[in-house]
Amino acid sequence: MKTFAIGDIHGGLRGLEELIKLLKLGDNDRLIFLGDYVDGWSESAQVIDYLMQLSKRYDCIFIKGNHDAWCEDWLRTARAEPVWLNHGGKRTIESYSGFSEDEKKEHLEFFERMKMYHLDNENRLFLHAGFTSMHGITQEVSKSTFYYDRTLWEMALTMDKRIEKNSELYPKRLMHYDEIFIGHTPTLNFNSTEPMNAINVWNVDTGAAFFGKLSGINIDSKEVFQTQTLMELYPNERGRNQLSLKEILAEKP
Repeated sequence: MKTFAIGDIHGGLRGLEELIKLLKLGDNDRLIFLGDYVDGWSESAQVIDYLMQLSKRYDCIFIKGNHDAWCEDWLRTARAEPVWLNHGGKRTIESYSGFSEDEKKEHLEFFERMKMYHLDNENRLFLHAGFTSMHGITQEVSKSTFYYDRTLWEMALTMDKRIEKNSELYPKRLMHYDEIFIGHTPTLNFNSTEPMNAINVWNVDTGAAFFGKLSGINIDSKEVFQTQTLMELYPNERGRNQLSLKEILAEKP
């Protein structure tokens, strides 16, 4: 059995379909999605439909991201928070234009079933963003920290790899788990187009919402699978960029 961690999708159904083909899944393989399925490209609602169908065939674990929490609130109340609308929510609402109320209710139930984190039998932790409690995930005060926190990744990046795990300088947060897999903060911010590893933290968000690719990683072998950039798959759209690929190419002399 192989297990793959999948980075942030952000409404890019074409990328998701391409990645699933690249993984060449077997019947017993597991998929752990690290959150942020919506907001960005034009097919957010269609991504949720696809994931719901995918879970009927494969063992899937769905972690909740901050964008998913915003969309869940909208599906429940029909009220859209301004912060969500400004970060991709408008495109997500548009993607639901052809969906019935019953279909939206099914999607709401899907969001409600998402996990804040997953801890496997090998003491590997999967969550969207991070946690802040030095005592680990069970002592986290606010659940929203699991899909908003960036300090875990920032701390891992600044750690000196020469510091041993039994050192007093080793952060207690990192000592609880053998490995931690996250999304939320695009590796593009650190000039990397592939998943990044810092100490025992793996960041699998390779900026699919922007000009990056959608990535999956075999959590045992660490083999990486990547699609085309989502800009190539949606050349007439902007995603969460300032310009679309078509507009960028048109500006070149």
